[in-house]
Amino acid sequence: MLSLLSSFMVAQVVTAPLPLPDAQFLTQPQEIRSLSGKLNDVPVFNSNSPEIVQTEGILLSTFPTSGKYDPSAHLNKTLNGRFDLFTHHIARPVGDNRILYQGVIMENPSNRFITVKVLQGASYLTSPDAPFIDLPRQVEDPSGQVFSGPGSRLMSDMLRGFTQPNFPRQITIAPQSSAMLFILPINASNARSTYMRLESSGPVYMANLAMFAVPEILPQNEVASTTKPTIQYRQPTIGEWRTLLMGGRLASPRDKVPTPIAKINPNGPDRTIYGRVAGISVGTEWVAKLVDKQGGRYLSIPQRGGAFSYPLSTLNVGTHGTKQIQSAPMLARYPDTAYLAHGNYGVHYQLTLPLRNKTSDRQSVSLTIQTPIKQDQYGDRLFFVPRPTGQVFFRGTVRMSYIDDRGQAQNRYFHLTQRQGQMGDPLLTLNLSPGEQRQVILDFLYPPDATPPQVVTVKTEELFYGNSLRRN
Repeated sequence: MLSLLSSFMVAQVVTAPLPLPDAQFLTQPQEIRSLSGKLNDVPVFNSNSPEIVQTEGILLSTFPTSGKYDPSAHLNKTLNGRFDLFTHHIARPVGDNRILYQGVIMENPSNRFITVKVLQGASYLTSPDAPFIDLPRQVEDPSGQVFSGPGSRLMSDMLRGFTQPNFPRQITIAPQSSAMLFILPINASNARSTYMRLESSGPVYMANLAMFAVPEILPQNEVASTTKPTIQYRQPTIGEWRTLLMGGRLASPRDKVPTPIAKINPNGPDRTIYGRVAGISVGTEWVAKLVDKQGGRYLSIPQRGGAFSYPLSTLNVGTHGTKQIQSAPMLARYPDTAYLAHGNYGVHYQLTLPLRNKTSDRQSVSLTIQTPIKQDQYGDRLFFVPRPTGQVFFRGTVRMSYIDDRGQAQNRYFHLTQRQGQMGDPLLTLNLSPGEQRQVILDFLYPPDATPPQVVTVKTEELFYGNSLRRN
């Protein structure tokens, strides 16, 4: 097998005007293409600000402003039909070790019963559910047992169609009434990531609230009446959640205020503050068939030794020269939170690549997920770090579905761990005969605890690998 550096025929070490200005980069000259398709229009109750929660309060509310102590904490938007819920928060209370509970309350403003179905749902804490651990950069994971962090485990479950049994199959809300969708604990210094696919039979309001465990003094018998009272802690009741909804403020401290979109300079240093998301974003899936031209039926593989890439989850600054911003728009948001759902956490990318070998020779073509240095100036090259050692920028699971060289259908899952500037290893290598066409489907849900963008790269190898399928 070729070494990492020699597999890129024209890779060279250069110094470039990019982030990490004193570092050297490997350049990979190649074509970079915009991703076809677009986000669907399914709304997402998207609660990620403040990421670090230190006080009780309202994390996100779409309830009406009327009758509330703090009208600015409510967005006055109903959700109806198909919509998703995504929340990611860290409990870090100051001087209080009580458990912080996260409660999601829903209200039916209509005069008829409304049913909310839970089509799929999962939720994980950092400890003990999914601690951050060091993993190899690529691990095949057929059973979903490989993960690092709650976002990594959560998206793996959602990709596999798994639903945790502790979530209800559905809840029914009486007219002009409210009900709790769930109440979950977040122990101090823990993160909790939750994703649910929901469907309601009518309009509902929703709020994500944070409240500490409530102390109660246990009754004392006569013999023990002089002893110190015993205090126990319990989760809040629905009445207490309603009281917080009506009389509470936004949880604090607030995250950094984002840079206005109009003030972002894609050609200058990337000092953009994207902000954390709190509102209703629009888009849960990006489905695309990647072909040579619009309406085409196949994707021609590159010439031997050549490659092209499609950026994924691109930002205002970080399109790799495509000028395509994939961040989901916001239907409603708080003024001090992100203008777009940067990162597209939880968005399902499903990319179909009908690969075709139009050459007269047998070719080996590989598919790789990579994390190049984020940049917006060059559309004809990618930049990598020779030996990435910094922060992990991507930890998550991808699924590859295809027909292998033996004619067998494959459905393989890989957990990837990539640092900033990491080239990545091929997820698969296919040997295509002259004129042969074979379809590959790539699925992944963009995980929390990741930093975009990434790219999917199609490369025709410089050497032909014979009849054996490369196993990673």
